[in-house]
Amino acid sequence: MGLRANMAMWAGNHAARRAAPAVATRGAQHFVDRAIDGFPGFPGAREVARKHLERRRDVDRAVRDVIEQHVRLAGVQGFVANLGGVVTLPVAIPANIAGIAVLHLRMAAAIAYLRGYDLADSRVRTAALMTLLGRDGAGAFRQDGAVSTLPHDVAVARNPIEHVTIERVAARVGQELTARVGGKHATLMIAKRVPVIGGAVSAGVDAVSTWSVGRYADSQFPTNVMVERA
Repeated sequence: MGLRANMAMWAGNHAARRAAPAVATRGAQHFVDRAIDGFPGFPGAREVARKHLERRRDVDRAVRDVIEQHVRLAGVQGFVANLGGVVTLPVAIPANIAGIAVLHLRMAAAIAYLRGYDLADSRVRTAALMTLLGRDGAGAFRQDGAVSTLPHDVAVARNPIEHVTIERVAARVGQELTARVGGKHATLMIAKRVPVIGGAVSAGVDAVSTWSVGRYADSQFPTNVMVERA
């Protein structure tokens, strides 16, 4: 390969490396926006939250209903798989769990909305994304120094959140979910040795993880006096 070709390749790779953070940030923002605001066939967090609040007339009961609804949806494998084909994280994440990530993020955002947080605020949206890491994952994230606070601290922070933080959170969520897929697949390999129960085990794993994220989001979004629901 000649000098000119080498120089052209280097320039192209250098430009790609410089553009990568911006592309990843746009991808992360797209994922967050679609999961929280909704898309055809998938109502957004506000709509879901309002529906449950209108029926229950009580915030805490509505929060429990939101969690239970998403636990049920997570157990429906076909529904989750279809969501994975519509919205994916901007990192290397298996498509079969992208749908679970969408459900988890909408659930967390709906809980935040019910508790009075402004979903138009990027800090709240990023905090909702952070809850996908779960209690243990968020704690490890904090220790790494990538984000020095927990989801609730991000949601109520005084200063605007930087775009690079959204990118880091999205990348960590992708890494965490990808690692969880390895554990899930190991469980399914064992389950497949017993006829019929493989699908039930898969649905159960997704349902349990959804319940866990819902409980964590519930703890990270206590009642906010700045009610945005109206």
